[in-house]
Amino acid sequence: MKKTILTIFTVFAALMTNAQNPLLKPFDTPLDTPPFHEFTVAAYEEAIDRGIEEARREINAITVQRSVPDFENTIVALDRVGGDLNRAVNIFFNLVSANSSDEMMDLSMRVSPKLSAYSTDVILNEPLWERVKQVYENRDKFDLDAEDQMLLTKTYESFALSGANLQGEDREKFKELQQELSQLTTRFGQNVLKELNTYEIWLTADDLAGLPADLVAEAAAEAAAKGREGEYLFTLAAPTYISFMKYSERPDLREKMYRLYSGRNMKGEYSNIEVMTRIAEVRRQIANLLGSETYADQSLKRTMAGNPANVYKLLDQLRDAYRPALEEEMAELTKFASELEGHPVTINPWDYSYYNNKLKSSKYAYDEEELRPYFELNNVVDGVFGLATKLYGVTFTPREDIEGYHPDVKAYQVNDADGTYLGVLYTDFFPRTSKRPGAWMTSFRDQKIDADGNDVRPLVSIVMNFTKPTADKPSLLTPYEVETFLHEFGHSLHGLLTRCKYESLSGTAVYRDFVELPSQFNENYLTEKEFLDGWAKHYLTGEPIPQEYVDKIIASAQHGAAYQCMRQLGFGYTDMAWHTTKAPVEDAVAFEAAVMEPVQVFAPVEGTLMSPQFSHIFSGGYAAGYYSYKWAEVLDADAFAKFKEDGIFNQETARSFRDNILRRGGTENPAELYRRFRGHDATIDALLERDGIKK
Repeated sequence: MKKTILTIFTVFAALMTNAQNPLLKPFDTPLDTPPFHEFTVAAYEEAIDRGIEEARREINAITVQRSVPDFENTIVALDRVGGDLNRAVNIFFNLVSANSSDEMMDLSMRVSPKLSAYSTDVILNEPLWERVKQVYENRDKFDLDAEDQMLLTKTYESFALSGANLQGEDREKFKELQQELSQLTTRFGQNVLKELNTYEIWLTADDLAGLPADLVAEAAAEAAAKGREGEYLFTLAAPTYISFMKYSERPDLREKMYRLYSGRNMKGEYSNIEVMTRIAEVRRQIANLLGSETYADQSLKRTMAGNPANVYKLLDQLRDAYRPALEEEMAELTKFASELEGHPVTINPWDYSYYNNKLKSSKYAYDEEELRPYFELNNVVDGVFGLATKLYGVTFTPREDIEGYHPDVKAYQVNDADGTYLGVLYTDFFPRTSKRPGAWMTSFRDQKIDADGNDVRPLVSIVMNFTKPTADKPSLLTPYEVETFLHEFGHSLHGLLTRCKYESLSGTAVYRDFVELPSQFNENYLTEKEFLDGWAKHYLTGEPIPQEYVDKIIASAQHGAAYQCMRQLGFGYTDMAWHTTKAPVEDAVAFEAAVMEPVQVFAPVEGTLMSPQFSHIFSGGYAAGYYSYKWAEVLDADAFAKFKEDGIFNQETARSFRDNILRRGGTENPAELYRRFRGHDATIDALLERDGIKK
């Protein structure tokens, strides 16, 4: 009787807690969207803790059942574990990146080890692993379609490649390393954001030569907000930094900004030097425990590349193809700068954007600032959303009754051509101190078919850091910012158009070197007149973008292509070097300099280093995977060549791209999906032609 009373009391207490915590009960909101204003830091912590407990109970229920292991009672059941936990984690960590606070950052440090420990315990759960292994070894006895087979294979390999076979001391060591890695990667990302927010560069009217009026107005507004009228406050936020380096006529200030931006996180309270070297070493030790010589060897097993040798093969192939063009570009730029200044000029890294923009304008009479009036943000939204409508019939309806997590955030209901509901898209465009730099797509909920057969549709978010509106002007974007929008929107379509049975295979849950294909594919439309016509119009006069400007965008698209390629290759080589090390890195500065040498454009600058801010690989999930941007670029150029052949809005080609690429998620090997769409494997030829390297 006492036990019964205690059980009833426990259940009642749990129900009361669920009723009080908005993250632990169904959302009474339009389209089951998160009521963000109800979530507190305490609610997140409780929901994550309780979610972990519930997920552990669900795992235990799988392992203690007496039924013979089969696909449904083990593999599908495991895929459905942790629904409450996933909901809390997806919301919380998305907001840590997009709308954070010190309290949320502190909580992320507390819960990350718990989540890592839970994940590790699942992988090292021997009864669970035995059931998974038994199903996998008897897979021919089950009636499985291609998606079922992929889920089974992915589940089995996620265990096998993550330490399920470890025993004794190795098993305990693996747990310790995974928890340490979780804390280190969280600290790395927080250090990047925190130090970035400490920089304030105060200038006077005498320091503004060459800067665009919009940038000056924004700096004046930032200074006025701090009570310093007549001064100008600049930060290192990406739009501000990029614009300053491109237009400032003061080489001393360009150098100052460059050294500040490129010297971040090298020393002081937010230094990442020891953090990143330890991250690399912990990853290497984990790989060694799992039987691989390096982290890259282990990490690349579930990618299109497959192994480090294939990654280096691509990087080297592109380096060799672009190196002659780079030498021509830099010779031309140096000659131009010297003639412009009237004396010999040595191009320093803080000079490149400035002189390259001048050269670009000279050759094409083209300045990105001239095009801003034609890319007013609301018009760009119409154009980018309209691209999906033209290609796939998808529509976007504003929903003011759906709450955003910040006043800047807008929500749209996304429907298919036949009116079928596809999901919700959140847009978050402007910088703020609570948001990390860069641009990304993420989701608060992924698509799946639930246990009752319902198609649960995704809640997707695209987050960027665009030029903010001022008191007298709306947000006017550069072509580069429009390209960024197209990129992240491509990711969102991958998440929204998916129709898969299993959450772990839906949307962007694909091989890492395939995930950038939909996003980079979208970028191709920026230089297509047929796409720009109709929405790219002057925000004051309504005049469509002139043909001459469209021609300039097209003509200048190849300008500096070799430099940009080498820059990306530098990121790829650096990433691979950190994750193919076979011993701890003792001197990070010397290490990076040696790695960059094959694609080096400028001599290393003392007091600067890329790696301490390289969030993609040290805290963003791209470890041993940054090459995937170039890998996917080869794919996207080859894919868009098909559209160029058939017509950029050809419905049959668009339908094939949607059905084989955007809809299928990770349900099949991406190489097979791509061949089904294109008819052959991709080569670098289309990319070389697009960049003007191959005539």
